[in-house]
Amino acid sequence: MKKIRVLALCLVLGSFVLAGCSDNSDPYVQKEYTADAWQMEGIHIDVRDRQIEVSKAQDDQIHIAYFESSKETYAIGVSDGNVLTMTSTDSKDWTDYIGRKPSAESRKIWLRIPDSHLDTLTLSTTNEDISLPAMAVTGSISISSNGGDITFGNLDVGNTLSLTVKNGDISGTVVGSYDDFAIRSEIKKGESNLPDNKEGGEKTLQVSGNNGDVNISFVNE
Repeated sequence: MKKIRVLALCLVLGSFVLAGCSDNSDPYVQKEYTADAWQMEGIHIDVRDRQIEVSKAQDDQIHIAYFESSKETYAIGVSDGNVLTMTSTDSKDWTDYIGRKPSAESRKIWLRIPDSHLDTLTLSTTNEDISLPAMAVTGSISISSNGGDITFGNLDVGNTLSLTVKNGDISGTVVGSYDDFAIRSEIKKGESNLPDNKEGGEKTLQVSGNNGDVNISFVNE
């Protein structure tokens, strides 16, 4: 009987703990970072559990809009090579992972880029989608999502386009003809309209997918 009472008390206390953890009392505040696009050679965003939506800026600035809380923040800065970087940082305890997730809006990053001489663009996230408009870079674009889709408009790269997805799909259009690209494609548990390997071409298209479909078309502009 004593053991039963002790077990019941533990269950009651545990329910109070979980109830307290489910109260999302740590507010998220919207912030924005702005940089002069003409001073940046590249952009590198590496985050977790955040949707990334890229669009065209209406001025000559790079804008990053995002939400932060006291325990989920971002380190944003410019490297010596003039690359704008953004990475996730957090100080969560294990109890912070119990209960409700932040709202969909709080789990989103808006990146606005003007038409400029940007050389590289690298975007990486987990459990969310990445979307890009039609855009061009003089060098390479690298996009990776573990647990989300990658969608894009007409992407124009100077040399390399690299797309990696797990548990998600890839779809979009690449500027240039099929013959302009050497293709390296590795698809597991999914369908793809790309060959596994194609030689030739001055540019490179690298695609890796696991548990998702790939549909990429080519267009000459």
